Amino acid sequence: MVPRRSDAASIVAAMSTDSRLTRSASAREADEEVLSGLDDQQREVAMEIGGPLVVVAGAGTGKTRAITHRIAHGVLSGQQQASAILAVTFTTRAAGEMRARLAGLGVPRVRASTFHAAALRQLRYFWPRVMGHELPQVTGSTYALVAEAASRLKVRTDTALLRDLVTELSWAKSTNVTPADYPAAAEHASRSVAGADPQTVARVAAEYERVKRGHAVMDYDDILLCAVALMHEHPEVAQEFRAGYRHFVVDEYQDVSPLQHSLLRLWLGERRDLCVVGDPDQVIHSFAGADARFLMRFSREFSQARTLRLERNYRSTPEVLQVANDLLHPPGRRAVGSGVVLRPTRPAGVPVITEAAGDEPAEAQSLAQWLAGQHRDGIEWSQMAVLFRVNSQALALEAALGEAHVPYVVRGTERFYARAETRAALARLRRDADRAPDAPASQAVATSLGSLGWTPQAPQGQGAVRTRWETWSALHDLATDLHDAGTPGFSDVVTLIEQRARNEQVPVADGVTLTTFHASKGLEWRVVALYGVVEGLMPISMATERFQIAEERRLLYVGITRARDQLRISWATKGSGNHARRSPSRFLSGLVSDSAAAPDSGDAPGPRRSARRRRAEQCSMCGRPLTTPGEIKLGHHDGCEVPYDEELFERLRTWRAAVAAKESIPAYMVFTDVTLRAFAEALPGDRESLLKIRGVGLRKAERFGDQVIALIKGASAQQALTEA
Repeated sequence: MVPRRSDAASIVAAMSTDSRLTRSASAREADEEVLSGLDDQQREVAMEIGGPLVVVAGAGTGKTRAITHRIAHGVLSGQQQASAILAVTFTTRAAGEMRARLAGLGVPRVRASTFHAAALRQLRYFWPRVMGHELPQVTGSTYALVAEAASRLKVRTDTALLRDLVTELSWAKSTNVTPADYPAAAEHASRSVAGADPQTVARVAAEYERVKRGHAVMDYDDILLCAVALMHEHPEVAQEFRAGYRHFVVDEYQDVSPLQHSLLRLWLGERRDLCVVGDPDQVIHSFAGADARFLMRFSREFSQARTLRLERNYRSTPEVLQVANDLLHPPGRRAVGSGVVLRPTRPAGVPVITEAAGDEPAEAQSLAQWLAGQHRDGIEWSQMAVLFRVNSQALALEAALGEAHVPYVVRGTERFYARAETRAALARLRRDADRAPDAPASQAVATSLGSLGWTPQAPQGQGAVRTRWETWSALHDLATDLHDAGTPGFSDVVTLIEQRARNEQVPVADGVTLTTFHASKGLEWRVVALYGVVEGLMPISMATERFQIAEERRLLYVGITRARDQLRISWATKGSGNHARRSPSRFLSGLVSDSAAAPDSGDAPGPRRSARRRRAEQCSMCGRPLTTPGEIKLGHHDGCEVPYDEELFERLRTWRAAVAAKESIPAYMVFTDVTLRAFAEALPGDRESLLKIRGVGLRKAERFGDQVIALIKGASAQQALTEA
């Protein structure tokens, strides 16, 4: 009997309902699995769907796990559509890792990319429609174009100056500074380029734009500028983009630049479905335009935003975390970090090692022997790293490692798959694989790389020669691992390598990683050695402003928190040629023994002082002597950063100006800037606390104390004057 049409419709509807119920049950099970295994802090993040939400996540606290599980929960629970989510991070490697994790959680359709990749995709789609022609080609390197601009202006183009000009032009664009505005902006931001005054930099920047137009190309920073301009000038583009993406997640939000923030706000429009994750204690890219204020002031920008914190560290031993926490949150002193105090979850490990050497070669040799000993104890070479402040420190270290037969890999700031030698190798591998797809992979890869100049033995030289060999060896080792894991065919192995390249999954070479503190961000190793931690390098001698020194401290914090099991910190007491005396970094005060950390005070004896007087004139942050009246009043060196309420400081200055005008006296006779800053640091809440601050006598406390306390408690300058 053939069922009637109505019966057939009922059957189809019933089957559809059963299917939806089945899918719903399956989704619920998947969702429950996604949330299981998270700690209570991570689970709270994952359950907070919608926005606005800011997650302050310390190093090693599982932030990537928390936000990927949050995305998966939003999709599997039906609260968000996968195709409407845009997850943004700062490196292609991190974006690739996020995509892989999301796919593993059952939500492969979520788009995860960098700011630049998302903006470029947007431009390539909308630009031809709006502008009537294809988007200009993105240049692979700006050095040649900047050199051409400098040459036109008769500006010398040595390598060091050219590198600094490229960096400075990029900073200007990321902070929305035009060539005409550059001199004033550079002065305000305390920026300088050795060998070129601000006016010269501005002229080069303007000429560089003309050079690009002549070559019909755009640079990396133009991607964001063009995306912002396109959405500003063409509302229909913004409207169509927002119709597609409605939920946003931004990782490493402390690294957002003003330009990236502008683009993000245009992407959002009037929506508030935004989750950002960051750590103010890992702000180390301010020199490149990152502005942590967007993270710190998120709750002001987005009213009713919720703030959650991840504090449990799953990476490092308690011994490593103690050093990290003491660096930013010194016991008995005012904290200099604004993030979280990391809480250990792992059992106790070995003590942190600190070692002073007589000179740089001795420090390098001692470190090489220590690394060899770690390997003999069972630690793989690839699970060890040496971090330093500047690349030039690696030269003596490479020589010592070579003599000790310790294999090493130099990791630079350039992405592995962006290197010219990597691109050449991948192109050769694909071409050879297409010719012989079923050839035994291990042998075929060795033959292909050999045709480029690779050999199984490491070269004797250093620098570019060594880097090229390391790159090809890493690809060879990756291919061998894939072959041994059961992928015998040459073409299949190359396809898997190409897939890893798209996801920026860098192969791990069998050697100790040598890299800078900056390049180590986002990575971790079982054993980490911090090398050459001396004054002049940490903080770097060019860091003279308070905010610059604060960033140097955070940079050391980042280095410390890369270590999982063991941490070693070393320095040399003499510089090159055994002439220059060196002191361990001021940041090590309180972290290493007093005798090791004490700076060289010279041979000339000073006047005798009582122990009480010496303690009173020691910096509360670094423990070194205070010399100027202003430093003694503050209780710390001006260069030793102490956080203070900048908004309160400005209100105090406004109030002081009003008082000075009212009483017809100079402003400094009310209180000096140093005293006002001391108020903003100490935040005295009563007359007794106020009197403990140097520069506040009984007369001034009686005359102005109530007004100052009112300001500290939140009153405006006018309210404080009125209530007096």
